Amino acid sequence: MIILSWWDLLLAALLLAALSVTCAVIGLASMSRRILWAGLRAFVQLMAIGFILKFLFSQGHPGLTLLVVCVMLLAASYEVVHQQSRRFTGWWTFWLGSSSIMVSAVVIGLFALWFLLQPQPWYEPQYSITLLGILIGNTMSGIALGLDKLTQAAVQQRYILEGRLMLGHTWHEAISDIRRDSVRTGLIPLLNSMAAAGLITLPGMMTGQIMAGAAPIEAVKYQILIFLLIGAGTGFGTVLAVFMGARRLFDTRERLCLDRLK
Repeated sequence: MIILSWWDLLLAALLLAALSVTCAVIGLASMSRRILWAGLRAFVQLMAIGFILKFLFSQGHPGLTLLVVCVMLLAASYEVVHQQSRRFTGWWTFWLGSSSIMVSAVVIGLFALWFLLQPQPWYEPQYSITLLGILIGNTMSGIALGLDKLTQAAVQQRYILEGRLMLGHTWHEAISDIRRDSVRTGLIPLLNSMAAAGLITLPGMMTGQIMAGAAPIEAVKYQILIFLLIGAGTGFGTVLAVFMGARRLFDTRERLCLDRLK
């Protein structure tokens, strides 16, 4: 395994800085600042989690592992809320994101730990935190995209939805096409990455394992497993969040309630 130095990371950071300068030159000042902020945030967060994982791996305490997973869930739910241009009022969007991630990503992650990987003990941080982290992150992205598409389409097609309701359609029938499009939007990034894997690009996890010295076939098997788990977690989470979000847009008398959106 080749050990990276801080100088190596600095040289790589200069490439991102060059991109930021380029965006500023062509008139994308706001994007330039966002690139720098995203790079800085990624560096700080990854370094912090590196030291945290080093500590957790040495302790192996289930309570500490559960605490880290809960923090990841809260952070993912927060990101779901703030990635939407039109969010639900109150705590509903936060609850919608957290419950969907919990039901899909966490349940599927526990299934993989108990029946597929079977580490001893099953909550071994090396496996549980890394697996749940990648599942929660990808499920978060699918849910955020799906809900954003749902709420924006509901506002844009308000009169179409109200017209269908006046014609006697149920809320379920009135919003069914928007709901399908929202689920499709949430799954597009996942489907694109899976379709390109191995043919156009080498996935990040597989590349990292191979560069760290793992056998290519073993790295491929792990990558396939991760793709299958991510696909199931993102798919079920997006479907659940979009369906619950669609129901929230209508009251008990099946009237469209866009005042529930900010």
